[in-house]
Amino acid sequence: MQPLFFWFHRVSMHVSGRFPPKLVVWFLLDNHMSHILHRKRYRKRLRYAVWQRFPQMSHLKMRFICGVLNPPRVRKRISMALTQAQHELPPKPHRRFNPLTGEWILVSPQRTRRPWQGQAEKPDPLDRPAYDPACYLCPGNIRAGGHKNPDYSKPYVFTNDFPALEPDDGHDGPPSPDHLLKVEPETGICRVICYSPRHDLSLARMTVREVQQVVDAWQAEYRELGARPDIGHVQIFENRGAAMGCSNPHPHGQIWANRSVPTLPATEGRCQAAYLAEKGDCLLCRYLSLEIARGERIILQNETFVVLVPFWACWPFETLILPRQHGGSIAELDAGQKRDLAEVMTRLAIRYDNLFQTAFPYTMGLHQQPTDGKNHPAWHWHIHYLPPLLRSGSVKKFMVGYEMLAMPQRDLPPEACADRLRSLSETHYRASDP
Repeated sequence: MQPLFFWFHRVSMHVSGRFPPKLVVWFLLDNHMSHILHRKRYRKRLRYAVWQRFPQMSHLKMRFICGVLNPPRVRKRISMALTQAQHELPPKPHRRFNPLTGEWILVSPQRTRRPWQGQAEKPDPLDRPAYDPACYLCPGNIRAGGHKNPDYSKPYVFTNDFPALEPDDGHDGPPSPDHLLKVEPETGICRVICYSPRHDLSLARMTVREVQQVVDAWQAEYRELGARPDIGHVQIFENRGAAMGCSNPHPHGQIWANRSVPTLPATEGRCQAAYLAEKGDCLLCRYLSLEIARGERIILQNETFVVLVPFWACWPFETLILPRQHGGSIAELDAGQKRDLAEVMTRLAIRYDNLFQTAFPYTMGLHQQPTDGKNHPAWHWHIHYLPPLLRSGSVKKFMVGYEMLAMPQRDLPPEACADRLRSLSETHYRASDP
């Protein structure tokens, strides 16, 4: 048998990236477990995981690796390896089915080891003033369309000065020249919602009460717009950060209300209705009960909502906020439930910022039942968070090539991402800043 120091050197060289051994380091603990490495039950758990991957390894070598190697020195290089080793699904390429859309997603865990020399995103500036005289969303300023903002002190909603949709003017659209060249008029209303009068805040830096005021505004807008006969769907969403195409750092979101139901919500509606017809049960109620029982992809929860990384997630740290109670829209929430929603949104936003200690970019949106006046018993409303960052605050995932031409693909397994988000603090990393 080779001396123990040889194995220590071999593993150390692998971790530092200077030696490419055949051994895959499945036995390294993630951040949240590192401080309890030397507890006996975790050393035993670790040895079992290593033995599952390398049954030929001698007991003495295994004990040395699991008991002596110090993971805090290497956890930034290889994270979540133990989590991957313990899950039922093998760390090999496989695909997962998304029952909400009927699509498959390719998962390729082995690609996390590939080098990266591509584009690096510039982080958003951290220090912004509470009021920016040049910002067209700050209170009292003139917007790009020439209108002046009031001196608002809570969420402020206005009609978008440059809308993607316009109200119905009574004129029909141009006729379709062919059945393969189909044209239909699309009308609607586009609004902007400023979350806070302060230019330097975000959902992660706002209080639960302040975020609840945003939820109140969402509910009011959904009810008002949804009651109009010319509106069939209300889409509430936020693009945060320059990496997601956000044109202004002032905390804000948007509301687009269409005459027709857009493609993705319509697809989710069909899949939920088909599941109800086939199984006699709500798709997301059944899925949520599965996730609660397993626990491996849940990040946080309270009495009303559960936040998790979906089994079929496409984006690296994608999450889903699911209400425990079946309901079709945010319009059904009472005051306590709205506060619970604001709480989980705040906690999740803080964890996102803490992940890479940056203003974490994402697209977030509510998917709710259509507002066409019909009954939609299969609809279980929910919130998607779709963030692009992959390895650090400067490296993001691109949906290109295979993803655009074949099917979505991800590297990090959803369980590993959930484990990492779950381990993060709910105190913002800039909480001590003035």
